[in-house]
Amino acid sequence: MVAVRGRPRNPIVVLLPPLLALAACAGPAADRAAETAGQRSPAATAPSTASAPAVAAPTAKVPPAAPSPAAHGGPARPPDFAAEIRPVTAQDLGQSWRPGCPVGPDQLRQVRLDYWGFDGQPHRGTLVVHRTVTADVITVFRTLYAQRFPIRRMTPVDAYGGSDDASMADDNTSAFNCRNAVTGGPATWSAHAYGKAIDVNPVENPYLLDGDVLPPAGRAYLDRGAVRAGMAVPDGALVKAFTAAGWTWGGRWSDPDYQHFSRTGR
Repeated sequence: MVAVRGRPRNPIVVLLPPLLALAACAGPAADRAAETAGQRSPAATAPSTASAPAVAAPTAKVPPAAPSPAAHGGPARPPDFAAEIRPVTAQDLGQSWRPGCPVGPDQLRQVRLDYWGFDGQPHRGTLVVHRTVTADVITVFRTLYAQRFPIRRMTPVDAYGGSDDASMADDNTSAFNCRNAVTGGPATWSAHAYGKAIDVNPVENPYLLDGDVLPPAGRAYLDRGAVRAGMAVPDGALVKAFTAAGWTWGGRWSDPDYQHFSRTGR
């Protein structure tokens, strides 16, 4: 109850609700405090018609997933290297094999594996090799894939009718082919006839024999000091990958065969 002062003889008593009475009792100091608070936080004095938000139950914190390079405009991660080994039949080998060859189809395997092309994209190719060297081959080409060493194409020689010349002219990387060695001496089986040799990028890595360049398009790569993509050079990725697996490089022969790598040393 607050007395309102006027004439002393006839006081008037006004009854106020409890909350208004408290505000009146607070006096000017409370008004100034409220005014000051209103200046510091206008939002606090604004009337609100929204009800208080419900408090959600606590949830476990999930760490954010690492952003992928592609999400930020970067290059997408290339697919991982993969390889598979399959048995072959005489029908699979086609014109690259015939009765009388030094090994039969049962001793050979088809290795399908990934490689990088000259277009900067991953591809899947096939090599036919002896069953005892499949692990070597996968190790070598896994290393080359990791280093993005470019290979033009990788197709069994049967696709070229068994012709080594046609395969080389197409810059095709290949392995097994039941044929004689290309030398100036007596006829002997090539290491390719056993599935233990691989020719890589023949155009970039020609075979030089008695003044001939095999394939002829390889003349553009006779200067081995001008190193370009796909070439086999000492201490280069291709040569190091094969020699680390125990294979021999023909580029060190007196008649250099830059494309040729073999497990037999010939």
